[in-house]
Amino acid sequence: MFFSKKLQKFENIKHCFFSRKNGFSKGDYGSLNCGLGSGDKKENVLKNLESVSKKIGCKKESLITLNQKHTNEVICFNSDADVKNKLTGDAIVSKVKNVGIGILTADCASIFFYDPINKIVGCSHAGWKGALNGIIKNTIEKFNELNSNNNDLIAVVGPCINKKNYKIKNDLFKKFIDQDKKNEIFFEKIGNENYVFDLRGYINKEISDFNVRNIENIEMDTFSEKEFFYSYRRSCLNKEQDYGRCISVILMT
Repeated sequence: MFFSKKLQKFENIKHCFFSRKNGFSKGDYGSLNCGLGSGDKKENVLKNLESVSKKIGCKKESLITLNQKHTNEVICFNSDADVKNKLTGDAIVSKVKNVGIGILTADCASIFFYDPINKIVGCSHAGWKGALNGIIKNTIEKFNELNSNNNDLIAVVGPCINKKNYKIKNDLFKKFIDQDKKNEIFFEKIGNENYVFDLRGYINKEISDFNVRNIENIEMDTFSEKEFFYSYRRSCLNKEQDYGRCISVILMT
């Protein structure tokens, strides 16, 4: 379990970047796998989600996750009536109290947002595709629609894959350069057609571009720190058939 020093200052905010420890799942999914879309036994995942809801301090039916598709879609909760399960998107922004909003990851970054003035929380799922296609921009703009000032926002970027372990091909490099030549600073060439990509650096740039200055990073590498995190890329490298998903949850009381 990992926490933000910035968010811990607020008595009305409960949050956690959960590790893979202290759950019910077995084998490659051991042990706090929260991905219902994985091949894990459903009863174990449901037990894990119930455990997470207890630790974060909400009813199990009030822990909301998304059907994540690496999109730039943001779901907004303005009232209890908006809160439903099985929503498709990659970010949630909420004014609803006592509802835990969660993001699942296995190398991508989960990002918490909080506006302490207007009492709004949010969380985003940012891999390369979502980040490139504007999930961070759309999340911040959703806050703006709810009258947030970017200068008031706090952003916390959770654990994700480290640059040295994020090897990519030239075609992905080209996608970022085609968007903006300045994105070249987030890549380092390691061969004729290969690069390593600084996902965390790119995410921080995207947040900063919207004049959000209050940013914190949980500097942990999901690829190398197997004890704490699931990793899609590590599982592929080890030729494992599937992988678990860690969960990150924020709740406002």
